[in-house]
Amino acid sequence: MDRTPRFTTLLAASAIGVYLLVVAGATASVADAVRACTSWPTCQGPVLGDLDLAVAWGHRIAALLAGALVAATAAAAYVGDVSRRVRATLAVAAALYPVQIALGAFVATSGAAGHLPGAHLAAGMTIFVSLVAALAWHLEAETGSDDGGVDELVDDPAADGAAESDDDPVPGVADLSRRERIVGTLFAYFRLTKPRLMWLLCLVAAAAMALAAGPALQTRTILLTLGGGVLAIGASGTFNHVLERDVDKRMDRTSDRPVATHQIPVRNAVAFGVALALSSLVAFWQLNALAAALGLAAILFYSVVYTLVLKPNTVQNTVIGGAAGALPALIGWAAVTGDVQLPGLALAGVIFLWTPAHFYNLALAYKEDYAKGGFPMMPVVRGETETRKHICYYLGATLVAAGALAALTPLGALYAATTATLGAVFLAAVVVLHRERTERAAFQAFHASNAYLGALLIAIVVDALVL
Repeated sequence: MDRTPRFTTLLAASAIGVYLLVVAGATASVADAVRACTSWPTCQGPVLGDLDLAVAWGHRIAALLAGALVAATAAAAYVGDVSRRVRATLAVAAALYPVQIALGAFVATSGAAGHLPGAHLAAGMTIFVSLVAALAWHLEAETGSDDGGVDELVDDPAADGAAESDDDPVPGVADLSRRERIVGTLFAYFRLTKPRLMWLLCLVAAAAMALAAGPALQTRTILLTLGGGVLAIGASGTFNHVLERDVDKRMDRTSDRPVATHQIPVRNAVAFGVALALSSLVAFWQLNALAAALGLAAILFYSVVYTLVLKPNTVQNTVIGGAAGALPALIGWAAVTGDVQLPGLALAGVIFLWTPAHFYNLALAYKEDYAKGGFPMMPVVRGETETRKHICYYLGATLVAAGALAALTPLGALYAATTATLGAVFLAAVVVLHRERTERAAFQAFHASNAYLGALLIAIVVDALVL
C-alpha cells in the first residue's frame, strides 16, 4: 500500500472537483448561464461584458481540469499499490467521465431538451459517488487497524449509584446564598432544554420556511415556527434528561446534568417538559394542524423512539435517529404551505444523511464514555476504523443530497459555492481524522461538520430571501 499522502490528496481533490461541477450544474442561476453557450466545445461571442458566457467558459474549463484530475487519479491507482476495488471504482469513474462530457455537449447544443439534463446530472453524481467510495476504501486500507469495539458494555444500573433517592440534596447547595441558589436553579432548567441543539435546528426550520415562501415569508410565521421549535426542542431535551438520568451518572460528559445530580427533582423536570411540549403545540397549532402534528412527532420520536428504543439497543441509533433532526425541515415547510412537498423532503434528507457524518465524530471522541453508559455506538461495537469509513460514506451522501436539493429548487451561486467550499473543508477534516486518529482530530471533524451545515443553511436563507 502506498503510504504517502499524495494519492489520497489527489483522490480527494478529484472528488471535490467533480462535486463542484455537479452542484454548479444543478444550481439554477449557474445552469441558466451555462445554457447561454449553445455551441461546443467553445462558446461563440465575446466573454468580456457577458457574464453568462464567462460563467459558461468557467464551467467548461473547470470540467477540463476535473477531468484531468480524475484521469490522473485513475492512472495513479493503476500504477500504484492500491486495492483492486479502489482501482476498479476509479476505472468506472474515469470511463463515465467522457460520457458525462458527451451528455454536457448534447445539453448545450440541444437547448437542454428532454431528459438530457437529468442524465447529465445523474452521471456526474455517479462519478462523485465512485470517487468518494474509492476514497473511503483507500483511507480504510491506508490508515485502518484491527481495532474492534469495546469488549463489554456497562449495563448494570447499580454501577451508577441509581439506588440514591431522586430527592437527595446536591452537596454544597446549602452553603450557597439564596440568590446563588435561584440563579443556579434557573440555569439548571435552561440546561435541561439542551440549548446547544437549538441554533442549528432552528436554522433548519428557517431554511425550510425560506425555501417554501421566498421573500413573501411572513414575520408571524417565523415567530410561531421558531418559537414552537425552541419549545419543542426544550421539551425533548428535558425528557431525555429524565429518561437517561441513571445512565448519565456513569458517563463523564453527562454526570453533572441537573436531573442526574438531583439538582432538579424528576417530578419537576417532567412537569417542566410537559409544559414546554404543550406550549410548543399551541404555537404550531396557530399555524396549521400539520405543523402541530409534526411538532408532536418530533418530541415523541426524540424522547421515546430515539432515547428509549434506538440509542440503547442498536448500532444504527444515530442513523435512524437522524429523523429527529430532519423533522424541523418538514415543520418549517408545513408552517408555510400546510403540506409537505419534494423540496422540503430533500432538505430533510440532507439533514438526515448529515447526522451520522456529524455525530460519529463525537462518538469517536467519547468512545469509552459511551461504552460506560452501555450505548452501542458505532465505534464501541464495530471499532474506530469502521466508524471513520462510515463518516466518509455519509459525508459523500450528504453532498449528493445537497446537490439534489439544488436541482429541485431555484437556489443560486451562493448555495453552490457554500456547499462546495465547506464540503471540501469537511472532507479535508475527515481525511485528517483518518491519518491522525486522535480525539483532537475527531473534534475538528465534528466542528467542521457543524460549520458545513450551519453555513449551508444560512446560504439557503440568504439565497431564498435576498438574492
